[in-house]
Amino acid sequence: MQESNTFNVKRRQLLKLSGALAGGIALAGLNRSALANAASGNTPFTTPTADNPIRINFNENPLGMSPKAQAAARDAVAKANRYAKDEIVTLRSKLASLHQVPESAILLTAGSSEGIRAAIEAYATLGTQLVIPELTYGDGEHFARIAGMKITKVPMLAGWQFDIDGLKQAVASYSGPSLVYLVNPNNPTATITPADLIEPWIAAKPANTMFIVDEAYAEFVNDPRFRSVNPLVSQGADNVILLKTFSKIFAMAGMRVGYAVAQPAIVAHLSNHVAGEKINFCGVDAALASLDDHAFITYSKKSNDTSRQILLDALIALKISYLPSEGNFVFHQLSVPLKEFQQHMKQAGVLIGRAFPPADAWCRISLGTPQEMTFVAKTLHEFRAKGWV
Repeated sequence: MQESNTFNVKRRQLLKLSGALAGGIALAGLNRSALANAASGNTPFTTPTADNPIRINFNENPLGMSPKAQAAARDAVAKANRYAKDEIVTLRSKLASLHQVPESAILLTAGSSEGIRAAIEAYATLGTQLVIPELTYGDGEHFARIAGMKITKVPMLAGWQFDIDGLKQAVASYSGPSLVYLVNPNNPTATITPADLIEPWIAAKPANTMFIVDEAYAEFVNDPRFRSVNPLVSQGADNVILLKTFSKIFAMAGMRVGYAVAQPAIVAHLSNHVAGEKINFCGVDAALASLDDHAFITYSKKSNDTSRQILLDALIALKISYLPSEGNFVFHQLSVPLKEFQQHMKQAGVLIGRAFPPADAWCRISLGTPQEMTFVAKTLHEFRAKGWV
């Protein structure tokens, strides 16, 4: 009875918050009915099954693109027999204004993955090493291996934090060029590395060193210790490449729109390693609409914050250790094997993250809508009674 009462309270809180969010959207001029599949407590919720699961395994935004972005993408289909040349110029210009850099400092890419690959290839000269934390997003290492680069992994500190001093040592002790790949907030941990640890290192300009800073999840951050490296670029730093994506806060993962921000000479070098800025028309127009849809950006952030707290409340109640999350996912510890936990969750209608060695006793759960996370929280409580978590 106590557990039922707890979840009834959670539901009332969710309904109240969802109504406030939807009201804010309506005041901002968005079509409320178009958000029927978003995180509204008034939206009918269908209990998931193994055949129709909640998909919280790939850090996707569960809301879907904003109604304005969806409309822009639909309208773009009618003109998609043409190349989006003018629209690409407009998008580059809008991004340059946003980041306070010249247009020549922006390179559009097919998601951030193409930006990672281009940056790796562009600096994969003979003898260059890639320096990375041992637990981080895998694309940097993947593309470095393809390029035949030496890969230097630095062990993590307690709490799966980046060892910045260890990374510095890996660069300082190497006789050749270094490429440092930092994901902030990190994936799969969802933790941030404070700017006070990153900025002085970049500003010190270690010899023959280029920094790639991947900020895919930056828009979800609440921790004031985080700062984007964008001001360093806009102030002239010529040893850093900032990577951004429309996949997360804007919910455009399947549209594949990303970009790099760096000094014009660096961007010119990177451009030799992409297939031109040939982004699809629907993606370009959706990105343009998304940038102007400030109400949806606010809604997306608030929905994510709500979903995170619902999951964290459950983990706290169950005394399950987790890392402080600043992304749209949470990394928590397990007392049972991950494969076993994944299978039980799948049977309950929930898909969760894969294994991330060396954190073999940890699990990454992406954040769904508040309603979905209420179901996940309830499922975790049920699993505890069965000894499955």
